[in-house]
Amino acid sequence: MNNNNIGILGTGIYLPQKRMTAAEISAATKGVWSESAVIAKLGIVEKTIPDKEDGTQEMAVKAAMDALNNCAVDPLDIDLILCVGEEWKEYPLTTSGIYIQHKIGAHNAWAIDIQQRCCTTVAALKIAKDMMTIDSELKTVMIVGGYRNSDFIDYEDSAVSFMFNLSAGAGAIILKRDYPKNLVLGTHIITDGSMARDAGVKYGGTEYPITAENCNIAYKSLKVFDEAHMKNRLNEVSMPNWFYCIDKAFEKSGMNRSHLSFLCCLHFKRSMYEFMLKELNLNSQQSVYLQNYGHMGQIDQILLLHLAQQQGKLKDGDVISMIAAGIGYAWGANVIRWG
Repeated sequence: MNNNNIGILGTGIYLPQKRMTAAEISAATKGVWSESAVIAKLGIVEKTIPDKEDGTQEMAVKAAMDALNNCAVDPLDIDLILCVGEEWKEYPLTTSGIYIQHKIGAHNAWAIDIQQRCCTTVAALKIAKDMMTIDSELKTVMIVGGYRNSDFIDYEDSAVSFMFNLSAGAGAIILKRDYPKNLVLGTHIITDGSMARDAGVKYGGTEYPITAENCNIAYKSLKVFDEAHMKNRLNEVSMPNWFYCIDKAFEKSGMNRSHLSFLCCLHFKRSMYEFMLKELNLNSQQSVYLQNYGHMGQIDQILLLHLAQQQGKLKDGDVISMIAAGIGYAWGANVIRWG
């Protein structure tokens, strides 16, 4: 097993105060989805939604400060910031990681933004570990980002019902070289470009710029462009790809899937969550279902790790796997040995 002692010092979280309930989601669909169906099928009791001041970058700054406080880390000791924040942010074409670096006082760091939709945190942990392994100057690295893609959801569009769970928040993880606890082990990621244009925000790019004629719909235009292709392709490859990533991540960690004792997975519909736990021989105490938070993209894995610590669900020796998937399409899984 390749063990370079890249460990997780701790996490930080920022969650907006505002909530949208299952009843409010039902009302937004004009009753197409009942409140009970939103809870039972989509797995949403309530979710976080942003207020005016909850910009993607500002939320990330708050999560970063929370992580620094929780880990008792001086911001001047941060060597690198990998920003996993979304592209939907306060000002297009501004660099989120560099903004966060300035706001938290990490003046000795350098920063870069990376993006793989909801799989970005899993990818960032691999990138951070690999960089820290070969670059002796990188001793302390922060992964941080904010998310509020919920702004783009049109609840009257049934094709995007699988994204009705999109919420808002921010998270941060601090990694340390030669830290003997909470070790980041193997990771495996798969991408499938055949679905690269199956979903996205329709308006606001060079193909369909925002105009006076489309501005009323542009900001609710997170759409599935090719519903049949995306559905058929996901039905064919999604679960096999996910379990392959999990198995390969464990193989790279010198273990097998049977060692798994805690699952950090993104929020998805309740039946899929229950299926995943059953297939991995886990029970409800070996994960946290984000039914009161919704799906804040790539922040889910950070939030889950944070909540698991708060709820006392992690003990020394636990083997954690973070799993994620992002439109585009990407699947990823990693292994973390806790304690």
